[in-house]
Amino acid sequence: MELTEMKQRVYDTNIELVKRGLVIYTWGNVSMIDREKGIVVIKPRGVEYDDLGPENMSVTDLEGNQLEGDLLPSVDLDIHLAIYKQFKEVGGIAHTHSTYATSWAQARCDLPVYGTTHGDHFFGNIPCTRQLNEEETASGYEKHTGDVIVETFHERGIDPMQMGAVLVAGHGPFTWGKTPEEAVEHSVILEELSHMALLTREINMEAPQLEKHILEKHYLRKYGKDAYFYQEKK
Repeated sequence: MELTEMKQRVYDTNIELVKRGLVIYTWGNVSMIDREKGIVVIKPRGVEYDDLGPENMSVTDLEGNQLEGDLLPSVDLDIHLAIYKQFKEVGGIAHTHSTYATSWAQARCDLPVYGTTHGDHFFGNIPCTRQLNEEETASGYEKHTGDVIVETFHERGIDPMQMGAVLVAGHGPFTWGKTPEEAVEHSVILEELSHMALLTREINMEAPQLEKHILEKHYLRKYGKDAYFYQEKK
């Protein structure tokens, strides 16, 4: 893929977060990786969305060295890199501080599966990480944040491509997919699910989680080997 196309897609997906009401001011970022070329394109840090264009996107290698661009890459770059390095099928990552998903992260709670809307997109409860300790926070904060995301998935045995989202304790949501567009779609859906879950608890604090067999049916009919949810390709 040409670098100009990557920059355009990363710019467009960052702007999509604004259009969807998931970020304000300079909050949030989207990135994309080209694994063959070993490069990552990401939103620059601390710049208002209205002041950005595709040409302003930052380009780095997988060690975080800036290869192109006058603006420094997002301060969250090392979080993105940790995810890319460990989750080999991920092609794009999005991060927001959207209201409802961030509220669950601040409460340090997994987002439970209450209904089939959730099951249509994420295969189980969306995990919340542990909080970083003082040593992890003092040095290499962003890298350790990425590491704790990976740790959460490894320790719980979660497939990152069946669960394209995580809540970082006290921080906010990160989502991913095979493309940056898919990562942003997961951010939009995660925010809506987070709102639904909160309303569900307000209506009934003892609301049961969705039964496993129904969760499996809804997720696998879209993404399983015998999926039938979408139109058949001719």
